[in-house]
Amino acid sequence: MEQQKLNPTIVYVLAILGLLCCCIGGLGFIFAGIALIIAINKLKEAKLNPENYDANSIKAMDTAKIVALVILIINLLYLIKTIYTISTVGWDELMQKIQEIMEQIQQNQ
Repeated sequence: MEQQKLNPTIVYVLAILGLLCCCIGGLGFIFAGIALIIAINKLKEAKLNPENYDANSIKAMDTAKIVALVILIINLLYLIKTIYTISTVGWDELMQKIQEIMEQIQQNQ
């Protein structure tokens, strides 16, 4: 019987999307969380029947799980920072600072 292979590509794609969305207030935790859940479920399935799965593909999925976990932690930290900034500075002041920075960038071009 041929051994099945775990394909970590979707986990990597979702994790990278999560990393790219990190700059949007930490909202990339959604993609990174989904990637982590997929990786955990696939690894559980492989651990129940290890003889049916290729050992190299299990290692690759484990690596993808670690990447998704790291990106999830980065996103959650950035989300906490964003919430803290909004709660201490206030939304109006934050938007005013962002507008001033945008005006400075336009003047420098």
